[in-house]
Amino acid sequence: MSRVGKNPIVIPDGVTVTLDGNKLTTKGKRGEMTYLTADEIETIITDNEVTIKPIGNGRRARTMWGTTRSLVENMVVGVSEGFTKTLEIQGVGYKAQAQGKTLLLSLGFSHDVNFAIPEGIEIKTPQPTQIDVSGTDLQKVGQVAAEFGPTVRQSPTRARVFVMPANISSAKKARRSKDLDDDVRYQIVQSP
Repeated sequence: MSRVGKNPIVIPDGVTVTLDGNKLTTKGKRGEMTYLTADEIETIITDNEVTIKPIGNGRRARTMWGTTRSLVENMVVGVSEGFTKTLEIQGVGYKAQAQGKTLLLSLGFSHDVNFAIPEGIEIKTPQPTQIDVSGTDLQKVGQVAAEFGPTVRQSPTRARVFVMPANISSAKKARRSKDLDDDVRYQIVQSP
């Protein structure tokens, strides 16, 4: 039994969820999203809840049960609140500037890097070293945020250029002191 799949999804005010065959549609103040559910999954919509149940006890039904529930919950949250990922740029002279549907990145090259902003994604730069990626689709927001990494050649001995402030990733030499073990020479904290 799926621990994730058995939990119902609460529909907030201002969001409508409709089901037409296997096509599940969510509408809210931030837009509309659709998802085709698997044939092995049954979707039940009541007044303010969506419940996902497997049809049968097959392996695919059990697998898709929790996955479908998570995707539908992300759709409901996406059309009501949206998702945002914040990135910080670390490096001397590195900066970013949003210009229409293009993000201009100054990353130490002889030229600026132009990053085309995909459809359905909004990018803001409140500060020159901060990038806010937001949208209704969690997968797309995460994908766009992850695509910034390959624009700069990363060095294994230096800190990463694009980091999320909650998960600061750095490779730094730990100072030898009495509170550290003798075996600890480097502290490496990796972001997921």
